[in-house]
Amino acid sequence: ARVEALEVANLVEVAKATMVSAAARKESRGAHAHSDFPNRDDENWLKHTLAWLNEDGSVRLDYKPVVITQYAPKERVY
Repeated sequence: ARVEALEVANLVEVAKATMVSAAARKESRGAHAHSDFPNRDDENWLKHTLAWLNEDGSVRLDYKPVVITQYAPKERVY
């Protein structure tokens, strides 16, 4: 039961970081759709999101550039 409790605690922390990261993006990209920002914004948001949990439980975000070596991003058509 101890291992399961640790796994659940970790999943909750990862879910929190994912939610904060997704909410910070002012665009829609992939599975993250914002009704107030319906389009993808490569000029401002083509970057990797890095997230850390601080000691107080808050999430700190940083970003690093995406290096495109082969395939440029294309608009998804569904």
